[in-house]
Amino acid sequence: MERRKCNNSGLELSVLGTGCWTFGGGEYWGSQDQQDVNEVVRASIDFEINYFDTAEVYNEGRSETSLGMAISGIPRNKFLIGSKVSPSNCYKDILIEHCEASLKRLGTDYIDIYMIHWPIHPHSIRHFTSDVRIIQNPPTIDEALEDLIKLKEQGKIRFFGVSNFSSNRLKDFPLEQVAVNELPYNLLCRAIEYDTLDMCQRHGIGVIGYMALLQGILAGTYPTLAEVPSWRRRTRHFNCKGTRECRHGEAGIEDETNEALTEIRRISKETGIKMNDLAIKWILANPAITCTLAGSRNVIQLKENIKATEFDLDTEIKKELDRVTFPVMEKLGNHFDYYESANNDRTV
Repeated sequence: MERRKCNNSGLELSVLGTGCWTFGGGEYWGSQDQQDVNEVVRASIDFEINYFDTAEVYNEGRSETSLGMAISGIPRNKFLIGSKVSPSNCYKDILIEHCEASLKRLGTDYIDIYMIHWPIHPHSIRHFTSDVRIIQNPPTIDEALEDLIKLKEQGKIRFFGVSNFSSNRLKDFPLEQVAVNELPYNLLCRAIEYDTLDMCQRHGIGVIGYMALLQGILAGTYPTLAEVPSWRRRTRHFNCKGTRECRHGEAGIEDETNEALTEIRRISKETGIKMNDLAIKWILANPAITCTLAGSRNVIQLKENIKATEFDLDTEIKKELDRVTFPVMEKLGNHFDYYESANNDRTV
């Protein structure tokens, strides 16, 4: 499988990474069999996927524990691990304690890329804690940086990065030290194209894309938007009215989203390329993307995702996909927190 380099770190990531949010099971994704996890991880490595992405908050730590069980016995030089610390845990020394807890759950001596999960800002922190003291007096970037540098010196992490950081938030960091920025990116979520993607590219920061299939919507799982279950109708593509789980409070852009999906289905039918393959290959056709994540509940799903890496997307097909999804990009604008309104955007 093709690998792309994160220039600041020199790390080479497989263009497809395995997202581990489902590992360990939980309320959001439901149960996840550990044997399936073991098989997905080993098959990923057999197919030359070398990057596994998790976080301390995923399923309350069970994702890290599950991944740790799955990699047990596999030579450590065969894979890279990325994990994330919650912004509420970025106080001096506290961040180090949380990293050490992640290391213990993962059963490894070091984490290859350790990221701050969301910008250190009250808008994001309140999603990780209800403690008013932390929300009103959040950690500082300087505190976080001091601990990240110390962890790197101690050999507990190889590189550090960020996740969901806009170009404005990236300016708070010494950019030459930031290995990666993990960002939402797919055919219907293109806001990072306005400026954040370019800034990462100019400063040698690798970009790991997530939400490649928009939780099944771009995989053709749902014939129409009306059939998308309510707990997946939370992004700004959807009208928030009547959806309890929705937070953004906006009217959504369902007409534009429906039109784009209709066009993507048309292109899929005309080209004979499955919708999920189109979605993944479109992302990888962008050289600014180092790696895109895809979650796999079992080896069958993994093999389906891998198929998209086995061919190049024709330039004209990419241009057509760009064209039919541009109205969605234009309507949603340049802020890429797809779950919050502009006033509560966690990334700016």
